[in-house]
Amino acid sequence: MPEYDPDEYGRLYVVGIGPGLPHAMTQRAKEVVATADCVVASNLYQEFLRRDGTLPSEDAFTDGVATRNDGSRQELVRSSMGRQVELAREAFERVRDGQTVAHVSGGDPNVYGKSDLIYKMADAEDATDVPIEVVPGVTAALGGAANLGAPLSNDFCTISLSDKWRGWAEIEEKLRAAAISGFVIVLYNCWRDYERAIDVVREERSDDVPVGIVNDAGRGDAGRNREDETHTITTLGAATEHDDEVGGMGTSILVGTHETEVWENDHGEHLVTPRGGRDVEDF
Repeated sequence: MPEYDPDEYGRLYVVGIGPGLPHAMTQRAKEVVATADCVVASNLYQEFLRRDGTLPSEDAFTDGVATRNDGSRQELVRSSMGRQVELAREAFERVRDGQTVAHVSGGDPNVYGKSDLIYKMADAEDATDVPIEVVPGVTAALGGAANLGAPLSNDFCTISLSDKWRGWAEIEEKLRAAAISGFVIVLYNCWRDYERAIDVVREERSDDVPVGIVNDAGRGDAGRNREDETHTITTLGAATEHDDEVGGMGTSILVGTHETEVWENDHGEHLVTPRGGRDVEDF
């Protein structure tokens, strides 16, 4: 391994960009991406980040490198599912060479994102000398809840339906425990067995409990699952009747509790889960 001077290191940022569009990113996330020497991002997130100039236009890059107005250079590396380990390893070397690297993660890096991979890879690659910083972003549970109203004002949990790293038995156990415990439940990766998950929750929770189905929260007309950003309010008993509204990675399903209510005004329906079940006079 070459000799490196830690005083000359850059920094590796794992950057959560929320739904991906600049308006829904934190200022910190935008600054890190805009000023990084190297940005690692999927084609979709590259497209989103160009919308307000957080990344230079595609035409500004030659062989993956762009020159900024101040003369500094920024390199853009395409991320893909099959290259995560390779890209993490490469990022460590770039940081040791003095570069700042922004490794872009959709949503929040700590909510089914990329932060755990980076830390585990640092162990595996003997890269614990590399400084790592996680920049938070708006995860789908929060973005979707905002579209629906105030459904997460009491205790809630998130459960991923992906069985890539664990079996269905473990997923079912967590679903059942969350349902029994009275958590509002936000389901991620609903393209995998969402009907099966709903059936498990129905065994422990009433069919009239409100449910929200959200697609591409925060993406507006840039949604990829359906036509633009959408949300639907239904019930637990009728949730699986909305199969045409459950698409790819951008779909999340929020299952309320017996305290969650459908609140209506002149602008439509919303979901509200009171904190501790309290009324206005309790505030």
